[in-house]
Amino acid sequence: MENAILVSAVIIAFALMVGFAAFGSAIGDGIIGSKAVESIARQPEARPNIFFFYFLGFGILEAFPIIAIALAFFLLIGGGGLGVMALLKPILPK
Repeated sequence: MENAILVSAVIIAFALMVGFAAFGSAIGDGIIGSKAVESIARQPEARPNIFFFYFLGFGILEAFPIIAIALAFFLLIGGGGLGVMALLKPILPK
């Protein structure tokens, strides 16, 4: 019984980590893109500088979901030494 609760908690945590990371990244990408377009519309002569900071912010923002996915897979596969994948083997399709 304890293993079933643990496995379900890890799977839910995995889904939440990946989902919130993707959702937050999508919102951030939209905000960064809209602000960059707005800034270029206000000051077209500053376009190269704006693009530099746009791509810098975009790159940093895209690092967070990658880190979250890596941590989620660590939680699922490693499970902090709990071996969740070993517990999931009997119910996974072959």
